[in-house]
Amino acid sequence: MAGSMADFRKMADGVRNWGRWGEADEIGTLNFITPEKVAEAAGLVRQGKVISLGGDFGSGGPQGAFKFRQNPVHVMTVDGGDASTLVEYGPQWLRNAVASDVSAFFVDNPFRFNDDLIVMPLQAGTQWDALSHVYYEDKLYNGFSADSVTSFGAFHLGIEKVADKGITSRGVLLDVVAHRGVDTFCDPGTPITPSELDEIAARQGVEVGSGDIVVVHTGWWTRFLATGDGAEAGSGLHWTCAAWLHEHEAAAVAADNLMVEDPDPSQGVQGTFLPMHMLCLRDMGLMLGEYWELGPLAADCAADGVYEFQLVAPPLKVVGAVGAPVSPIAIK
Repeated sequence: MAGSMADFRKMADGVRNWGRWGEADEIGTLNFITPEKVAEAAGLVRQGKVISLGGDFGSGGPQGAFKFRQNPVHVMTVDGGDASTLVEYGPQWLRNAVASDVSAFFVDNPFRFNDDLIVMPLQAGTQWDALSHVYYEDKLYNGFSADSVTSFGAFHLGIEKVADKGITSRGVLLDVVAHRGVDTFCDPGTPITPSELDEIAARQGVEVGSGDIVVVHTGWWTRFLATGDGAEAGSGLHWTCAAWLHEHEAAAVAADNLMVEDPDPSQGVQGTFLPMHMLCLRDMGLMLGEYWELGPLAADCAADGVYEFQLVAPPLKVVGAVGAPVSPIAIK
């Protein structure tokens, strides 16, 4: 059953962190990641095992299902086939300005090179939402004006603002798939509730503490790899999990689905869309990680019974961006 806007506003008042770390703060709950927390996370490394949590950035990604975001377009600008024709058929500036120099260089020098470029939405795959990504009532996190995000980018709360913090901490996997006893997928209409998160943590023998990054395995990405259907809905966190994250002082939350939260409007808040995004990003200052590949990590944690690890997940430092790609790793 959907909640009311009154319910939403009551929760927003309860989780809002504006001013908690000063009026100029632009990193929100990442402030919970103290030097002591980083050292604690490093101490979790026992085997030297590295597990990638990032999906591929390519033409077969999940964003091909959506019109306002497309999959990455990868283009080779120079490749091995160009070596003999670089000067003759290259760009005009190359032919006119430096043709003789380049030609002479390649005649007597064995060196050759390949080069490429990529064009893509910054949230086309495994990524972090910056705190400037979502707002309501003309305010971003910490009271910054929504007008501070312009066609030039985000003046406040851009993804580059978290670079100094680095986003490395103790990660905790909460495996909803294993808890529910399903193979690869949590069906739509079955949101993950705060009480269920508690049950999963207890079942796994792990606690979520201040400064931890919560990683939620719903099975959506495994399903996507099997079907290629990036538009297929799946369950996610119920919007009231924002209060759970606030209570546990989580530094961030990430999941293997497309929105982290449950997209079913019948399970959300009447009169709005993605209420957990609003509560986390705008009120709490808590970043969301989406499209993480968690199947291998879930399998490893089930095998050794260890659901905590060092998580390293700094985003690409794109100045003024409201989200950015990441290639996170878990180290055990």
